[in-house]
Amino acid sequence: MGEQRSRGIELDVTGEILPGWKIIATYAYIDAVVTKDNSLPIGDRLPNVPYNSASLWTTYQIQKGDWQGFGVGLGLVYVGDRAVPLPNTLEVPSYLRVDASIFYRKSNFEARLNFKNLSNINYYDSTDFGTLVPQEPFTVIGRLSFQF
Repeated sequence: MGEQRSRGIELDVTGEILPGWKIIATYAYIDAVVTKDNSLPIGDRLPNVPYNSASLWTTYQIQKGDWQGFGVGLGLVYVGDRAVPLPNTLEVPSYLRVDASIFYRKSNFEARLNFKNLSNINYYDSTDFGTLVPQEPFTVIGRLSFQF
């Protein structure tokens, strides 16, 4: 029977810099490896676990005046290279994705357009079995919501 070990650190910071200007930042370092096994190399990285990942998202919503309730957001998502499968025979490359949004909020109503992968990079995720899955190209998603 095999054994695995996962050690690391995660950091999340959330705050409002100025009225209407919010920020969320995350970082994770994870060292996840095989520590004992009859058939797998000791020290192989666990599938699809990057050493480093991070994100930064900021939004600004206008607080006063004729444009009150309108806002914009901009975000970065970084995922470091990942090994797949076990034994580690393939490495999925790291990527940096840029996302954005525009929105309007008023009491119980919100209209939003989200723009994912603004730079239209080719990037992949993987399964535990080593299958590479292409992720979405530049995508626009609209949403209307009402709260009762």
